[in-house]
Amino acid sequence: MALAAAACTNTVNGLEAPASSVPTTRSTDVFNGLDACQLLDQLNTGQGFNHGENKSARNQCVALKSGFATYALALDSVQGLSEFATTNTGVVETSINGRDAMQANTSASGCAIAIGVGEHARALVIATMVRFEDNQQACPNARSLAERVEPLLPKG
Repeated sequence: MALAAAACTNTVNGLEAPASSVPTTRSTDVFNGLDACQLLDQLNTGQGFNHGENKSARNQCVALKSGFATYALALDSVQGLSEFATTNTGVVETSINGRDAMQANTSASGCAIAIGVGEHARALVIATMVRFEDNQQACPNARSLAERVEPLLPKG
């Protein structure tokens, strides 16, 4: 679970900026009420995963299937693909169901796929394998989950 949290950077959402002479635009949540745990639980139904848990104030969720893997989903309305590219090494551009995405290994046993949702938002899917001998399955599993997550995301 710590790996899922480490794959994200800290941001402060919901704070109003002080008044200034520079025009500002109000940030909106493109995910408009979508809950990462509800989505992850829906996608994991019948596959032996525990119910997803969100252990932070962010819209992210982690679910474990004992002896197999941990799947994580984060819906980030502030950071887009460009931020993913700058905070991860070995990033590969890809496409998930026709939508721009990026993929990167998060560890020897983990893989992250960021799916673009507009210019400044993304859905981040992470698969972290439990057994060393399954490490090569992290990216195929993350991709499979990302392909199931993508149709549930807002178009942007």
